[in-house]
Amino acid sequence: MTAAPTIVVAGAGIGGMTASLTLAGRGFRIILLERADRLEEAGAGLQLSPNASRVLIGLGLESRLAPNAIAPDAVSVMTVRTGDEVGRIPLADAAVRYGAPYWVIRRADLQAALIGKVAETPAIELRLGAEVTDVTQNAGGVTVTCASGSQDSAAALIGADGVWSAVRQRLFPEIHPQFTGRIAWRGIVDASRAPAGFDPHNVQLWLGANAHLVTYPMADGQRINVVAITTGTWHAQGWSEPGDAAELAAQFAVTHWPAAARAMIGAVSDWRKWALFALRDGGVWHKERVALLGDAAHAMVPFVAQGAGMAIEDAAVLAGCLADGQSDIPAALTRYENLRAPRVTRVQRTAHQTGGIYHLAGPMALARDTAMRMLGGQRLLARQDWIYGWRAD
Repeated sequence: MTAAPTIVVAGAGIGGMTASLTLAGRGFRIILLERADRLEEAGAGLQLSPNASRVLIGLGLESRLAPNAIAPDAVSVMTVRTGDEVGRIPLADAAVRYGAPYWVIRRADLQAALIGKVAETPAIELRLGAEVTDVTQNAGGVTVTCASGSQDSAAALIGADGVWSAVRQRLFPEIHPQFTGRIAWRGIVDASRAPAGFDPHNVQLWLGANAHLVTYPMADGQRINVVAITTGTWHAQGWSEPGDAAELAAQFAVTHWPAAARAMIGAVSDWRKWALFALRDGGVWHKERVALLGDAAHAMVPFVAQGAGMAIEDAAVLAGCLADGQSDIPAALTRYENLRAPRVTRVQRTAHQTGGIYHLAGPMALARDTAMRMLGGQRLLARQDWIYGWRAD
């Protein structure tokens, strides 16, 4: 019997673990390298739209995820201009409309489900404390060297190691993430301390001048995830720097933001922040037998909540391309790029445009609010069909 081809995956985040599982399901042997000595939660909550939840359910994760996920009834869009709701995008029937649910979930719960599935998959070998330092290729394969001096030979290497990807740096040293001028702040509020007006069944999106605020329930409704996006010049690398509550509160001043939004911000006792960096539209995908996935390939601004979703989609498509093209790995990775780049480009551009719309001020904000009211929830949702209705086949 011919031995299963080996694929090395660098990075045991959401994209890397999903890729490992999809590739293992296609008959590959996986060496999953993670530079951290232990896997820890990065971030608080995230949104999994149907295009992403469909892939995870297909991997057999529904029983692990569903008990810890919440399917919101709607996205309630609020305008800072008046403090009123200008749109309600219905999500309660997402599972019927798209064939998969729209979930909000703690990132830690998603990570735990993926880790558990990886541990149960004999074809995947997870190595912690394994930092990739060198990559060499030849006609027959790729050799991956770690800081410890260990080396692995494989048919291909997948770089799923995030926006500051070491694999991408080895392949494309001229490509660098660019600061977007925006900063994300995240915090958690116990549901028992939720300010008046918080709806535990919905995602709430507040739109204001040069800033917006997103809140939604998670962890079986016991906690609330709070994310604020502001403009600024601070742009240190990293995902979880301490945030100054007074600095954030000043950007949501009384004269600009309604009391309900300010009360939610004030309820957070511990803020973490990170500067938002992005890669060029269209991303950067592969060279010969090495491919990139998720933020390593196409880090984007989070204004359509598709960062995790695009990585999960990448994993599903990549596994199919490699399974169908084992005899010519470079050609299979070219096909992967050709399938993914147009869609990711459209998502990246939509995210950029959406951020601009969210942060409008003055007469332009009034025009936005009027247009959203006139469109109504169903037509606003229909604008997302091309994202949410995606299927790997």
